[in-house]
Amino acid sequence: MTTTEFSDTPQPAQVAKLGPDDLRAALQAGWVDFKRAPAFGLFFALVYVAGGLALWFGLGAMGQPVWFVPIAAGFPLLAPFAAIGLYEVSRRLERDEPLSWPPVLAALRGRGDGQLALMAVGVLLVFGFWIILARGIFAIFMAQSGIGFGSLSLLASAEGIAMLLIGSAIGATVALALFSVTVIALPMLLDREVDFVTAMITSVETVRQNPRIMLTWAGIIAALLFAAMIPAFLGLFVVLPVLGHATWHLYRRSIA
Repeated sequence: MTTTEFSDTPQPAQVAKLGPDDLRAALQAGWVDFKRAPAFGLFFALVYVAGGLALWFGLGAMGQPVWFVPIAAGFPLLAPFAAIGLYEVSRRLERDEPLSWPPVLAALRGRGDGQLALMAVGVLLVFGFWIILARGIFAIFMAQSGIGFGSLSLLASAEGIAMLLIGSAIGATVALALFSVTVIALPMLLDREVDFVTAMITSVETVRQNPRIMLTWAGIIAALLFAAMIPAFLGLFVVLPVLGHATWHLYRRSIA
């Protein structure tokens, strides 16, 4: 009599080799999905935009609008979670499954095993860490300039420009690290029964094996999100849904 042993630890999925054509195809597929189901994309974008506007008016009302700069810089860190419902929409369109609000909204809980929630906690901790770093950087340069927290004129000073350069470099490092562990992990947790550690390892491995393509994708996401936030966040009504759907399709091309 023979027995078969199974590993209790899920193994990272096999990663495919990606090229520029995969990025173009993912973006095209993202645009197609947005046009096929625009209501879902507009809804999730509305939630994201409302959060940004609430921060802007709230900080302005408290007389500290300058703090919106680091928060806005870290805001894209939360974009992947705003796109989880869009991943589910693309998954259902891909499989010709019916689209309705209950299952799409239920996708925000993941597969019900708590793995997505654990990853969300991790991302929120990273976002909080970034805000602490940003406050430290602000405090140093504000002390040198002598300008108060409630004045945006700091940003036009020599100290303000140096602060933005240093803060941008640190923020880019934090964002790249978070991008590496979430870009594939989040859609994977929605698509497969894996733990969040395995999903993060697979995500990092995808970036490691396709550094040029994945860094290009990170640059595209950052550039489009920041450009979309400039006109009162309104550009996010198109950019966020398209990028969300496109990320799903890039995930599907990344995992062999």
